[in-house]
Amino acid sequence: QVELVESGGGLGQAGGSLRLSCVASGRAISDYAMAWFRQAPGKEREVIAAISWNGANTYYAGSVEGRFTISRDNAKNTLYLQMNALKPEDTAVYHCAAGPSMSHGMDYWGKGTLVTVSS
Repeated sequence: QVELVESGGGLGQAGGSLRLSCVASGRAISDYAMAWFRQAPGKEREVIAAISWNGANTYYAGSVEGRFTISRDNAKNTLYLQMNALKPEDTAVYHCAAGPSMSHGMDYWGKGTLVTVSS
């Protein structure tokens, strides 16, 4: 069992930056691919970034590519999401997740952290 806890959300300004963290406990995250999802009010949850177990491969949704960077520190059992050039449409609850591979469904989910971007 893996427990995931996100932090770093809050109020950001358009054009500004925020950094989200996701700390895992229970098992080493090096056993898993990891991903960030978000769900905006009234919208479906979407995957925005994913990273392989060793960080060698990454994926970004078109809406965040070039602005967000996913990274991981397996020694600290932590996943990160650096968010730059924030837009009001980035406002959402952000969840981290862990699973067997980037192309597989995620098995473990955090409860999420709210990011609100003001214009």
